[in-house]
Amino acid sequence: MNFSGSTEDRLAIRELMDVYADAVNQRDTALWASTWAEGSSWKLPVIPGMENVSGKENIVTAWQAGMAMFPFIFMSISVGFIRVDGDTATARCYTTEVGTTLDGTEIRPRGQYDDKLVKIDGQWFFSERIFNSLYGE
Repeated sequence: MNFSGSTEDRLAIRELMDVYADAVNQRDTALWASTWAEGSSWKLPVIPGMENVSGKENIVTAWQAGMAMFPFIFMSISVGFIRVDGDTATARCYTTEVGTTLDGTEIRPRGQYDDKLVKIDGQWFFSERIFNSLYGE
């Protein structure tokens, strides 16, 4: 089954994904950082230097550097699955983005995040996000 666990947990995880995308669109570092657990990891094999970033502080620093490369970026997501097992979960979502690089080039990447999540004090956070490019730059 693609979706398992309580509706409440699955909704909270979906909202976490929505907050992540909204923070990208609003370029809101504090909001984006709030989606990550301490000791988490972020793997973006498509971006040199960001193949495997560990620790929330390092992840946020890497995100800020990455966002500086795009004067405009817009992200939307679609959820593939969410599976909750107690205070941990796995999920997959797909991203559609449009952006402009510093030299004015428009990009339109499509990607997939494979996620591990953890529930701490009743709140869900990403503990691992692995991004894979499916199409585009």
